[in-house]
Amino acid sequence: DYTKMPLTTNYIENSSVELQKFVDNDEIHDGLKAKQNGTNVDDKESNETRRSEALAFMYKDLLKEVGEDINREGLVKTPKRAADAMLYFTKGYGETLEDILNDAIFNVRTNEMVVVRDIEMHSMCEHHLVPFTGRASVAYIPNNRVIGLSKLARIVNMFSRRLQVQERLTRQVAEALETTVQPLGVAVIIEASHMCMVMRGVQQANAETVTSCLLGVFREDPKTREEFLSFIKHK
Repeated sequence: DYTKMPLTTNYIENSSVELQKFVDNDEIHDGLKAKQNGTNVDDKESNETRRSEALAFMYKDLLKEVGEDINREGLVKTPKRAADAMLYFTKGYGETLEDILNDAIFNVRTNEMVVVRDIEMHSMCEHHLVPFTGRASVAYIPNNRVIGLSKLARIVNMFSRRLQVQERLTRQVAEALETTVQPLGVAVIIEASHMCMVMRGVQQANAETVTSCLLGVFREDPKTREEFLSFIKHK
């Protein structure tokens, strides 16, 4: 019971660093390893429980350090809720391209542009552990191989459900698509609002950050790039 664990007031001197160490730990991939090695499902559930309890303990200490009464009614279950939320926000660490693609790549004679725009994107800033949310537009030009359309959104979700910076997230999505489908070109644009700019610091509620990654013909051919930008332009 995490509510009965002893407090260590210095346990979290820097919550960002501690949580980054936690999600980077190899044990976070135990669920995937269990699947690959045929390990009992109970082992995966046990590992999830252990991780949730460890994070709940950290959140309990964090609440105390900011001056809250951890025993008041509204906060008694908050450490567990926050722990489970953090594990969901970072569940992309336990996913791989092979898992989410599930062989949904098909041989089709086409080299015409494919665009999926306005994919909802929710991620966590690795610098402040607050959300940044927005939309991603992803395009590629097949080289006689296509990918299931829903998989484009799943690739965005996998990389966004990690501690991120928007610049790296944009490139990771583009390079993942380039690696798996080997198209003639890939283009990814992400537009997002960052809570670290809204709730703190400069406090710019209307500021939006736009990042892009252009590979292959999208970078080399201005006409192809312009066609892509015309498709994702909002009327």
